[in-house]
Amino acid sequence: MYRIGELAKLADVTPDTIRYYEKQQMMDHEVRSEGGFRLYSDLDLQRLRFIRYAKQLGFTLEAIRELLSIRIDPEHHTCQESKGIVQARLAEVEKKIAELQFMQRSLQHLNDACCGTAHSSVYCSILEALEQGASGVK
Repeated sequence: MYRIGELAKLADVTPDTIRYYEKQQMMDHEVRSEGGFRLYSDLDLQRLRFIRYAKQLGFTLEAIRELLSIRIDPEHHTCQESKGIVQARLAEVEKKIAELQFMQRSLQHLNDACCGTAHSSVYCSILEALEQGASGVK
């Protein structure tokens, strides 16, 4: 059994993070020492690592809660449910990538349009292009 500080160190999070997940009902702390300290098991460590990795993949707390529910009670869930959650996150990531690629192309265009010399910015091609682009944005 681990105390909260030990568990936090093993999972590379802070004790406050564990308390937060407990408040979000993503983790339990049913077992306490005689002195009243929260005690955690290897299963709690596994769950905390699950949550942490899902967070790294950008899942929302609600999605992680759903995935945990599926993991905890597999008899009443299907892989299709897990896959649906992953597919939704994948679609979000693909949309974000497309937006970032558009930004990259636009910034590259601005960069390529500028001569980059030390002359006055009165006729700066970057500023002019931004003005023209801003007039088309709604």
